[in-house]
Amino acid sequence: MRCLDANSPRLKLLAAILLLTGSVTLANAQQNPPLTRPAPTSPGQSPLSADETDGDAMTRRAMEQQAIKRNSQRQQDIVNDTAKLLDLAQQLKDEVDKSRKDQMSVSVIKKAEEIEKLAKAVKEKMKGS
Repeated sequence: MRCLDANSPRLKLLAAILLLTGSVTLANAQQNPPLTRPAPTSPGQSPLSADETDGDAMTRRAMEQQAIKRNSQRQQDIVNDTAKLLDLAQQLKDEVDKSRKDQMSVSVIKKAEEIEKLAKAVKEKMKGS
């Protein structure tokens, strides 16, 4: 490999190319400054203006209030259904006590099915679905 002399035309050409490349890059950077946007609040969410943020906050608050109301209603439904379960279980016990050992009435079986169905519904409500 040959050493380049400080006065060699190749070295001068290389220096000129580097200078030109650097100045073109600098000029492009000044003409097209990078766009600065506020970071999204969650992945995939677009940046919002102040008005949109206020609207989102109000929407979020309304959605939270609706969720609280739904949760409260679900809780009340669970309380009502469990009270009904207790009543049905007591009725079933009374009917079983009245029946004979070797024979169950159709009403006892229907009541047990009703209890089973209601218990499954309560279980699903407790899961929150």
